[in-house]
Amino acid sequence: MAVILPVEGVSPQFGEDCFIAPNATIVGDVVMGSQCSVWFNAVVRGDVNSIRMGNKVNVQDGAVIHATYQKTKAIIGNNVSIGHNAIVHGCTIHDNVLIGMGSIVMDNAVVQSNTIIAAGAVVLEGTVCEAASIYAGVPAKKVKDISAELISGEIDRIANNYIKYSGWFK
Repeated sequence: MAVILPVEGVSPQFGEDCFIAPNATIVGDVVMGSQCSVWFNAVVRGDVNSIRMGNKVNVQDGAVIHATYQKTKAIIGNNVSIGHNAIVHGCTIHDNVLIGMGSIVMDNAVVQSNTIIAAGAVVLEGTVCEAASIYAGVPAKKVKDISAELISGEIDRIANNYIKYSGWFK
């Protein structure tokens, strides 16, 4: 059974039709929209600051969402996929974003809409990732603009697939 706990009297809140894996952990000041999923061994830790997630957000296996005490919040838009073992920490992720497997997005970074953060990339503190771009590397740098086909073929496809996958477990 998933670990869902209040912190200092504040409990996580869930939208409609969400899937929480049996060994996921969600604690504290977390508010997620509808059709979200938090997968196996993922941690969404709203203990030191708030975490806000829009609709159709999937937090894949082993990913961690956290923030910094009294400094940064984690704000995640709609239609966002956070890949396996990624870390999203005290940053803002706009709509229609793919955070690749094993990547790290640090405090006060902003990932604008229709953007892909490549697997293994490290988005340093305070970095602003331009809309409709792909960022890769350590530290992450813009490597190219993104096409409309890539937005629908990757970002939308993955987010929609995770809604389908979560249905297998409900």
